[in-house]
Amino acid sequence: MNASATLQPASSAPPWKTARHWLSSDHCATPVLELLHALDWTVVDTPEANVHATSPDGRVYVGWLPEDPAAWTHDIVWRVQVQPTEGDAWVQEFDTDTPAWAVAGFVAALVAHFPR
Repeated sequence: MNASATLQPASSAPPWKTARHWLSSDHCATPVLELLHALDWTVVDTPEANVHATSPDGRVYVGWLPEDPAAWTHDIVWRVQVQPTEGDAWVQEFDTDTPAWAVAGFVAALVAHFPR
């Protein structure tokens, strides 16, 4: 029996081997900002094109800092600060090569597991 070409897959390689565009940095904030808006965070844009967002309880801050001289000095474009109800505050920073999808995944995982 011979299967028609329309029934055969376009490629025999698994999708994770062929579709890696999401692993590359696109230097945009859209995935993270869409997530923060969907979570009803307070999001403020500055005239310099930086964005600051705070969780509804005020314990998590996310900054998109493409025009912040101090951040650029350290090759940082994303800053996540967390103040847990118990324990010490901590910070996670992401550089200019980190894809926004990865930052969005980090923030989504953080808020999904953050004690309420």
